[in-house]
Amino acid sequence: MTEAAVPTASAPAPARRGGWRSRVGHAMYLAAGRLDWAEPEIKGLAQLVHPGDTVIDIGAGLGMYTVPLSYLIGSTGRIDSIDPQPRNFHVVRFLRGLVGTADGKLRRVAMGPQPGEGEIVVPVNGPFPIFGHGHLRPVGTPSDRRVHRVRTDIDTVDAWVERENLGRIAFIKIDVEGFEPLVVEGARGVIDRDRPSLLMEIEDRHLVRYDRDAAGFLAEIRDRWPEYRMYTWVDGAWTRTDAVRPEVRNYLFATEKALP
Repeated sequence: MTEAAVPTASAPAPARRGGWRSRVGHAMYLAAGRLDWAEPEIKGLAQLVHPGDTVIDIGAGLGMYTVPLSYLIGSTGRIDSIDPQPRNFHVVRFLRGLVGTADGKLRRVAMGPQPGEGEIVVPVNGPFPIFGHGHLRPVGTPSDRRVHRVRTDIDTVDAWVERENLGRIAFIKIDVEGFEPLVVEGARGVIDRDRPSLLMEIEDRHLVRYDRDAAGFLAEIRDRWPEYRMYTWVDGAWTRTDAVRPEVRNYLFATEKALP
């Protein structure tokens, strides 16, 4: 009598990058970066983000980071794209569907230090709103120039991650026209827990809207999370730096574990 075969559990499929649609989207943004049509830091994301990671794109804009990140995390990862402007929301929703983003949510909300309400103030040049310069203000804040206003709810990263029961957050991109320190304030619990890599726009010309400056913001990060090292993308590599320079927009904060 032959002995019955003992069933064995199949090994989980290895985590992989995204499918062909997201691969094409990723390649297009890489090409745009080489032509200076997209931010060059996109080329360095693959060193920070891996298949299966959970990532958050705050200030998703027109999907410049959502599309490449969708490819890098693959079908087993999750990306939440967040932008309070209706125009950006609809563009990113279209792009997520186009590239086949597997998991995660798209939210039309602003992130800040505590829940509430605000207005996105978009400068107007002639007949055209400058959506890329839209920034958060308290409701009814006067402006010295013609603007387009959009009401928005405000949430916090910590509250969102808790409500969604998200696991470890590997990477957060924040580009919110000077509101970055206040987004970080509302993400302290997640940063304390996970030490995600943080890619942020840091420019004094935007920070001054909120009575902040780059030097003070860097000091806050260093004091609370001394494990972070700061980098910029220079000549095809993440390069250590200790100061914010006017000609550079984006700065990466990563631990030695994340970026050896």
